[in-house]
Formats: sequence, C-alpha cells, structure tokens
Amino acid sequence: MTKRKIVHIDEEKCNGCGLCIPSCHEGALQIVDGKAKLVSEKYCDGLGACLGECPHGAISLIEKEAEEVDEKAVEQHLNNLNKPTFKRNTVCPGSRTAFFEDNNNDPTKINTDDVEIKIKSQLKQWPVQLMLVPPDADFFEGADLLITADCVPFVYPNYHLDFLKGKRLVIGCPKLDDIDYYIEKLTEIFRINNLNSITIAYMEVPCCSGIVRAVEIALSNSGKDIPFNKIKIGINGQIIY
Repeated sequence: MTKRKIVHIDEEKCNGCGLCIPSCHEGALQIVDGKAKLVSEKYCDGLGACLGECPHGAISLIEKEAEEVDEKAVEQHLNNLNKPTFKRNTVCPGSRTAFFEDNNNDPTKINTDDVEIKIKSQLKQWPVQLMLVPPDADFFEGADLLITADCVPFVYPNYHLDFLKGKRLVIGCPKLDDIDYYIEKLTEIFRINNLNSITIAYMEVPCCSGIVRAVEIALSNSGKDIPFNKIKIGINGQIIY
C-alpha cells in the first residue's frame, strides 16, 4: 500500500449513466447495481481521465493509502473485458450509441371504427436523452437536429411524421435537469459538428422556455451560424407557432 491519488465515486450523486466507463482506459470502472464502481484499486492509475465525463460531478480524485497500479493485472483485466459474456455488464446499455440506417420495425397499427392508420417510427439513432448522448456521436455530422422538450411527443400526436422525420434527436426537461449542463453539452454538439439546421419543439408552459434559452445561449457560445427554428406546442396539442 502507498499513499497516492485514486478515483473516488460519490454514490449519492451517481445515477449509473455509464458515461465514465469508456474513458477509463484501464477498465477500472464498471456499473454495478446501477452505480459506477471502482472495481479494484490496482487498476486505477489516478490520472482522472474519467473526471470530465460525469454530468453530475460524482467522480473526483482523492489522495489516500491504496494499492499500487499493477500493469500486468490491468492487461489481464482488459483481456477479460473483451469476453462477450462479461463485456455486456460493463457499459450502461442506455448510453451505447447506435445509428439506424433504416428503421425496419413494423408500423404501429391504430384502429378506429372503419379506418386503420399505420405509423412507422422515424427515430434514426440512440441515445436521445441530452444527459446521455455524446457530443461527438457520428449521427450528428451533417444532420438536421431536433431538440425536444420531453413532454412534446406525448402532447402532439403526429410528432414522428411532422417533426422527427429526417432529423436527429435530443430530448430534455429544463425543469428537472441541470440547465447549465444542457448549455455546455449543446455548445459542444454545435461546435464540433457541422449541423444543417436546429429545430426546437417545446411546450407553452413557462418552465419549458428554459430549454429555448439553453439552445440560444449554446448557439451563441459555439460561434456557429446555424439556421434555427422554434415550434411552440400548446398543452392541448395544437401548434401555437
């Protein structure tokens, strides 16, 4: 044992999003029982590559008595992580990125008295939650981006066809989440990707204007001039403008 810097995780702040896992090149962090855990002190180099990945500030470096880094053990650990039966448990499935070239899911069928309506999902990527989506995800490049307050798809019934079709998506709630984090994340998305356009769909309720302000501030901070369109939805499902 020696006194050195090592990662510390505040379990009260950690929500198990898994964003820290890929940034730890030694595989010292895993999601266990819904929380990020340091699986072994001997895997952690104490350099803190994972620090900037946590949206909730749950990861820090502390100095304490800890096992020394064991490079051979790290190498063996990384080899073990490549086994499919183990790797599935190391990254939160909800934050794993995916791009759908063609969504071939069967259309949802809605039956009324004498009319059958078939609606096919227009979602082309995963994840969609702004707290989870990585700014450098491949699906952002050259995209038309739709930013949606997360109540909108429940209130506006034709959301997929009228708004989402042909676009990439991020969703969030400015009342329940950290608006400053939204601004930082959106700024980075705008800055590093060549977006064709930005559309924001939000509710008429006062708190929802927060996500509009976040987009406007982030766009200004990014230094980019990207066409920007706003769609305001009433609580009864109508487009206000």
